[in-house]
Amino acid sequence: MRAWVAEAGLTLHPAKTRVVDTTQRGGFDFLGYHFERGQRWPRTKSLRKLRDRLRAKTPRLDGRSLRAIVADVNGTLRGWYNYFQHSKANVFATVDGYVRRRLRSLLEKRRGRTRQGLGAAHQRWPNEWFARRGLLSLAAEHVWTRTIVATRTH
Repeated sequence: MRAWVAEAGLTLHPAKTRVVDTTQRGGFDFLGYHFERGQRWPRTKSLRKLRDRLRAKTPRLDGRSLRAIVADVNGTLRGWYNYFQHSKANVFATVDGYVRRRLRSLLEKRRGRTRQGLGAAHQRWPNEWFARRGLLSLAAEHVWTRTIVATRTH
């Protein structure tokens, strides 16, 4: 490997280059993904950066319409999904839940409440309510993407 890399005019970083058995616990991080035991998912830092971006786009005192906020959030979600779409499926449901909790919290604040977007807010604004307003669901997008890939390869 070293010879091939040197032949291409590149060098390996001695502290970062190692051989890893991906079937063992621990795995490794590479290009925003974490690889472990035959699976891949966004590394912790990538998820933290996404949450920071979403938090900045959904402050509870945001005066924009919900439609404008959803459009802004959808752009971030779509770009993030396009890169991380090869992750295991449970990641997307987790991100979807986080986004809806942020939006419920914002809506609660507009009603004069100080709740965190849990409990009664979930009944007031169920997941389908956000879907009807155009909020992108990464879990649904992932199912759709897997279906298209399956039909094209078989």
